[in-house]
Amino acid sequence: MSEALVELSELIEAAKGDLVSSSAIENDELTLETTPGAIVELLKYLKSNGACQFTTLVDLSGVDYPGREKRFDIVYHLLSMRQNQRIRIRLAVGETEFVPSCVEIYPSADWYEREVFDMYGVMFSGHPDLRRILTDYGFRGHPLRKDFPTTGYVEVRYDEEQKRVVYEPVSLVQDYRLFDFMSPWEGAEYILPGDEKKEAS
Repeated sequence: MSEALVELSELIEAAKGDLVSSSAIENDELTLETTPGAIVELLKYLKSNGACQFTTLVDLSGVDYPGREKRFDIVYHLLSMRQNQRIRIRLAVGETEFVPSCVEIYPSADWYEREVFDMYGVMFSGHPDLRRILTDYGFRGHPLRKDFPTTGYVEVRYDEEQKRVVYEPVSLVQDYRLFDFMSPWEGAEYILPGDEKKEAS
């Protein structure tokens, strides 16, 4: 499989090397690095070229790296049924940058892009219907960002007296607890039953 991936990488590099920042094969997987400005043309090539035929967008997801200037990675996983190959395309994007939508190339990207927008706040330019898909209409923030609070901002419940859904600040029933996961046989200040046998031997 690695030889086929090397050939594929060389083919893409020769034809569209200006669109690819770098490429690497690790664990029998080919990963291409690109930029937001080049993603649409690269995807069109990978789908339409006879030697590639990556006609299926398996997944599109986001990754958050808060310490970086370009905070988010957008990752595309493509499948070529004809060639029996998979490829990963990754691009880095900042918080205020837009990524061109690939819905016209891969219609399945519609929901994937909406999900990334909802969970990470990454905007896709040219998307036909970029709305939240997993969170509530009035939800603030993006839950999969690493700096999003683990308890959220508000909680929703149905109020019997008001006969409607109400939003309230989060109230934790129980404080966070620290678990050290230490075995009860380690670090105890007293001798547990049976430990005296070990001390005697």
